[in-house]
Amino acid sequence: MAPVDRYSRVVAFLKVLLPLAALGILSTLFLISRGNDQVATIPFAEQDMADRMRSQQVTAPFFSGSTRKGDQITVTASIARPGGPDSPAEAEDMAARIITAEGTRITMDSRTGHFDMSADRATFTGDVRIDSSIGVRLRTDRLIAALSGVRAESPGEVWGQAVMGELTAGRMVLEAKNPGDPIHMLFNNGVKLVYDPKQPER
Repeated sequence: MAPVDRYSRVVAFLKVLLPLAALGILSTLFLISRGNDQVATIPFAEQDMADRMRSQQVTAPFFSGSTRKGDQITVTASIARPGGPDSPAEAEDMAARIITAEGTRITMDSRTGHFDMSADRATFTGDVRIDSSIGVRLRTDRLIAALSGVRAESPGEVWGQAVMGELTAGRMVLEAKNPGDPIHMLFNNGVKLVYDPKQPER
């Protein structure tokens, strides 16, 4: 075969091959671009985003501190979820442990609750239990406690075992009357104590 004929056939072959190759490349680019657009335009509903934000959580959060007088405070939870601009952080299995400077131990536990760091407040909700080493064991539906100090308040009824018998009260406040004074539990709003002579007085 003459070199000229071979050259002519190669040129003719390339005239067919190159346009086909270019077409294939353009088609591939078009498909890739189209696929990226589909991924980028997948819509996320506002409810989906809110659910994703609520699913974020912190395991075993821990707050600890002490007062100038020497009272030690520890607040924990099994799980905490971040709040929003108008809602505090939510928590499960909340617990507070207080050891006063005088040696009294006080515990507060609940199934649920929430933290408001800006307000220096932890709110216990759902079967709240308040126990102390002096023999007071109370229950309530809601308890608001300070995070940086020894103060707690039950805005509703409390009931349970006091030092001398069964106690019911419309409100309970745990605090020191004056800075530096011992911590006391104060009851008001219809206090009822059923005396039990079997209970040792302290």
